[in-house]
Amino acid sequence: MTERATLKGEQTRELILSTALRLFREQGYGKTTMRAIATEAGVSVGNAYYYYSSKEHLMQAYYDHLQDQHREAVASILATEKAFVPRLTGVLRTWLEVAAPYHEFAGTFFKTAAEPKSPLSPFSDQSRPAREASVEIFRQVVDGSDLKLPADLKAELPELLWLMQMGIVLFWVHDDSPALRRTKSLIDRSVPLVDRLLRLTRLPGVRGVVNDLTALIRTLKT
Repeated sequence: MTERATLKGEQTRELILSTALRLFREQGYGKTTMRAIATEAGVSVGNAYYYYSSKEHLMQAYYDHLQDQHREAVASILATEKAFVPRLTGVLRTWLEVAAPYHEFAGTFFKTAAEPKSPLSPFSDQSRPAREASVEIFRQVVDGSDLKLPADLKAELPELLWLMQMGIVLFWVHDDSPALRRTKSLIDRSVPLVDRLLRLTRLPGVRGVVNDLTALIRTLKT
């Protein structure tokens, strides 16, 4: 009975989340209410609030869901590709594929997430699990690649690559080009530039600049 109840609870949770994401796409995040989500999912409002205390909680669950999908989708790339450029390019382009169903409502949702104190901000404490999971993917990108980097820079690079992805996501939100042509071009052109800059850090004359950069990064994080 306990296992059956647990399974049913997980199915209800997934139903509420999938229903919410569909309504966010169809109606927009701001116009979708918890009552509408409950009605569409065929559950009581109280039951919806039992699993998700707010729309913000639903969006955090979406973050986690999207991150799980991204991690699974890039597993083969991380397991087989060693060259840094195709490795990072593949991870960033795969995110576009995973997030594609939610592109239409991303603009209206971004208005809420862009607020510095919003729990939906990718930099908020509430978003920390999804953020750390994403940084871990970029850590795997770096650790399993052919890059040879100074130890200090290598330790900070995964988070810097996550920040790069956040910039790409912002561009993606506003990209209305066919098949996201401009965002894909941004990825394809920026990653080789990042690769070239990172490889320059091995040069003796650049090491001082690298040390100053990593010190600055650590100062900003404290």
